[in-house]
This record gives sequence, C-alpha cells and structure tokens, in this order.
Amino acid sequence: MKKLNDLFFRLAEILLVTMLTAMVIMVFGNVVLRYGFNDGIISSEELSRFLFIWITFLGAIVAMRENAHLGLDSIVRLVPRMGKKIMFAISNLLMFGCCVLMFYGTYKQHGINATTLSPVTGIPMSWVYGVGYVASVAMGLLILGKLVRLALGQYQEGELIQVQDSEDAAEARLAGETR
Repeated sequence: MKKLNDLFFRLAEILLVTMLTAMVIMVFGNVVLRYGFNDGIISSEELSRFLFIWITFLGAIVAMRENAHLGLDSIVRLVPRMGKKIMFAISNLLMFGCCVLMFYGTYKQHGINATTLSPVTGIPMSWVYGVGYVASVAMGLLILGKLVRLALGQYQEGELIQVQDSEDAAEARLAGETR
C-alpha cells in the first residue's frame, strides 16, 4: 500500500511540474506573440486558468501529505498527550467533513458543469472543476489513514502536531548536514 501511495504522489508531483511548465510556456509564448507580433494564441489564457485550478488542488493534496499547510499549534503544544490525540482526532474529523462537503458540492454541480462549455476551447467545465472529486477523495483517504493510525496508537507525541514550523524544518536539515 505504501508503494502505491508513493507512486500516486510521485505522479501527482510530475503532473504538477508538467502543468506548471505548460502554463509558463503558454503565458510567456502569448506575451512574446502579443508584444512582438501583435498576435496571440486565443486559448492560452483560458487553458492557463484551467491549469492553475488543477495545480492549486493537486498542490493542496501534496502539501497535505507533507503537513505543509498553515496551522495554529500554540494550544496543541501545551496540552498533554491525550489532549493532543483528542485535538488531532477532532481536527482530522473536521477536515474529513470538509472533504465530504467538497465531494458532494462537486457532485451537485457536475450536471451543470457537464453541459456548460468553456467559451474559447469548448471544453466541458466538468473537466475543469472535476478536480474537486480528485482532491476530496485523495485528501479524504489521507485523513482516514491518519485516523486509522491514531486509533492503532501508531503516532509518537511529536507527530500529533500536524504543523511543521519552518524553524523546525531548518534545524532538522542543519542537523542532518552536520552528521
């Protein structure tokens, strides 16, 4: 299961790089064409916007795996281990609820988005906003995995704080370099 999980996130990272590269090429190419030749690629602006939507959601999935999202941990750090476990469970259950709502909202909009075409490229908008399915399912599975690990007692106390301070990460990198 870990190999499958790692493969999914490796593919997500490759897809993110590919999408960002395509977006940069389209935008830069369009700028050059507009200023240099007084012409442009009509669909590049729209496709760049669509890629940006997908990059945002896929990036959020990758960031969630790495606990890179912003968070407030000042209270969590003060409570004992059992309090940390309870807060961990509550926060993950709330995030799972948000994933359920995002999936449900995407599902409710799917019919409308499937029949609505983008103005320039004619792509069904369900392909653009269908990333809500991908993000909600992927994040939901990550959260369920965390809750299962919590129920099985597989977390150390430090892991119950789901925020990575940039100072902590820098210190860890420095400690690794001096060994």
